[in-house]
Amino acid sequence: MSTAQHLVQMANDIGNFFRAQPREDAIAGIENHIKSFWTARMREKLFAELRQGKGGLDELPREAIRRLVQHPRFRPNQSPGGDAG
Repeated sequence: MSTAQHLVQMANDIGNFFRAQPREDAIAGIENHIKSFWTARMREKLFAELRQGKGGLDELPREAIRRLVQHPRFRPNQSPGGDAG
């Protein structure tokens, strides 16, 4: 599995986590998670996959990524590092 395919799978897994929430909340949650916990390099590689029209992204993560591409200055709602203390 290539790095890009792995990132697509990770984005889809995040989407599955948020899927039970209302659509807009789920998309915002996916956006926030990717912006908070993914490196810029990881995000750019996933953005490139989306630009190239390569498949694999489910609808919710695809919309979250599309919004991140449109609004690159999006600020996460939480600081990186989680809530471990």
